[in-house]
Amino acid sequence: MATTTAKAFNEFHDRISLTSGQETKATERADRAGVYLKEAFPDTSTLPVLSTTQMGSVARETAVRPLDDVDVLSEFRNKDDIFETYRYDSKAFLYRIREAVDAKTGVKKVGARGQAVRLFYTDGLHVDIAPVFSWKDGGFALPSGDGGWLTTDPPKQKRWIETRHSELGYLLKRRVKLLKKWNESHSKRIGSWHLEVMVATVFSSMNNDSREVLEKFFEWAPNSISVQDPDGYGGDLSSGLTWQSRSDVIDSLHSAHDRAVKANEAEVSGDHQEAIRLWSMVLGSDFPAYTD
Repeated sequence: MATTTAKAFNEFHDRISLTSGQETKATERADRAGVYLKEAFPDTSTLPVLSTTQMGSVARETAVRPLDDVDVLSEFRNKDDIFETYRYDSKAFLYRIREAVDAKTGVKKVGARGQAVRLFYTDGLHVDIAPVFSWKDGGFALPSGDGGWLTTDPPKQKRWIETRHSELGYLLKRRVKLLKKWNESHSKRIGSWHLEVMVATVFSSMNNDSREVLEKFFEWAPNSISVQDPDGYGGDLSSGLTWQSRSDVIDSLHSAHDRAVKANEAEVSGDHQEAIRLWSMVLGSDFPAYTD
């Protein structure tokens, strides 16, 4: 419950952000995945694991509740050119990892999901292991889901977000989390990483007024749906959108902008109840209600 729009936004941010306990749990799950992999693929293995590093929105500090997965990047050493065994069959590589990890874990279930091996836990906080080899010229070779390979670089993505966060006065991550709840509340058409890059790309500067920043994002974003993956490998992050879904995203942005404008006008006039009502329509049912 909030008496002003600013207080509602602060409460909303705290409500959707991960707790310290959730962050600790995510780190423990990622670390445990590393232990499983090291046990399954030691240095003496024909396929030794080099390292396992937490990545994804939790590592980038842009995750929102509810938290249901933790992403880790596991790099394998190309011992005796073992990569050549899987060059034309990355599915075999993925399934080898799944079977070996399955034998080492006590979790509910271990499965292969296209580009990752998933550790299913009964409490719903699963771990997705992205197994990769390092390319000599940069980036990582990740199973593409169809037996081939694609190139990605999550560490570079994380560094890019950290740089933009600094350049935008350390306000970027807070706004990303708010906009992720907007996206979730309106069909979740934009991928998590895609949305982060959109927000980081749209702005050259940010101020401390979250309401104004969101209004500007909704105004400018329709022209910034097509953004390039800053790792240099992912290409246009909007390429997975169909013509219809892209049109729907634009409609959602226009609708959010109209409501944001009216909400900010209501706040300026002192009508915080109306402003909060409108922002709850934009940001979803978790947004705090107004109270006298």
